[in-house]
Amino acid sequence: MAKAYVLVNTEMGKEEDVLRALKQIPYVTEAYIIYGVYDLIAKVESDSLEKVKETVSARIRRLEGVRSTLSMIVVEP
Repeated sequence: MAKAYVLVNTEMGKEEDVLRALKQIPYVTEAYIIYGVYDLIAKVESDSLEKVKETVSARIRRLEGVRSTLSMIVVEP
């Protein structure tokens, strides 16, 4: 199972809109509003790393209200 955590910066006031949109994306298994440098965190899980990458690049980064992302691919032993 391929996994990634994606930190998301949004436009001011768009956190809840982006959160709702994130939760509708296939392979996004969890998403939360957080405090700190980033506004949201999403967990992306799939049977392939390619699907995880595609979800981040083609879906999450293109959401209206998303300013930037930082992706962390999980490495499991």
